[in-house]
Amino acid sequence: MEKIVSLKDVLWKRDGKTILHNITWDVSLHEHWVILGLNGSGKTSILNLLTGYQWVSQGEVHVLGQKFGQTNIPELRKSIGWVSSAVDERYATRGQDTALEVVLSGKHASIGLYEEITEVDIRRAKQLLVKLKIERLTDQRFVTLSQGQKRRVIIARALMPSPKILILDEPCNGLDLYSREQLLETIQQLATAKEGPTLLYVTHHIEEMVPAISHALLLNSGTIVAKGDKHSTLTEKNLEQTYQLPVSIDWKDERLWVSIKSSESAALDQ
Repeated sequence: MEKIVSLKDVLWKRDGKTILHNITWDVSLHEHWVILGLNGSGKTSILNLLTGYQWVSQGEVHVLGQKFGQTNIPELRKSIGWVSSAVDERYATRGQDTALEVVLSGKHASIGLYEEITEVDIRRAKQLLVKLKIERLTDQRFVTLSQGQKRRVIIARALMPSPKILILDEPCNGLDLYSREQLLETIQQLATAKEGPTLLYVTHHIEEMVPAISHALLLNSGTIVAKGDKHSTLTEKNLEQTYQLPVSIDWKDERLWVSIKSSESAALDQ
């Protein structure tokens, strides 16, 4: 199958400290992955390697068939959408930007509009607002929107250049339960859309993994605990090694729910 992402024997050091060690990971076409691990496990470091904001100390990185070190990274980034609360925050000081203008800025991955915008661009941006069910927000100022509305606008912005990869970096961070479930429904629709992007979903909350997520990558202290099909990878044993806690898991309607075992239950399992 066509490989969307390929990391081979990757080692990454920062200030002499090894952050990622022996990372080998492939993402193939039609796969959607969740990336799980504690803070400091290496999740964000992997995302930064894939987008060329960090460079490996050793090993190879291939994204969309392009080998890093032999490709134009800024051009490649146009094929990678990134959604996170950090993008929301960068618009906090831009009080006059409308939802439509924020979406349009995604064409050039800029904060604000500085390049020429065509009628075709405007039509596409409006179509994305309709797709995300927020067309009523078109002319509203972004800073006045709720957290859930802002996150949908940022997703539309990420989709503006028709990316082949969509990185969702804790997209539900700061959302209430209702807004979270609404957003997860949108993510499920994106994952099942024909010709849609490959999703790489980073989260601390396993229950956010929508049914369309097919694979999982588990990290601990910069190394891979397990990777592969979600059902064979997301086991109690692997999750306990990932999170350093005794856990119980329960699959319901293709969503995984995790709870911490009581000390008594954990003792009985040993």
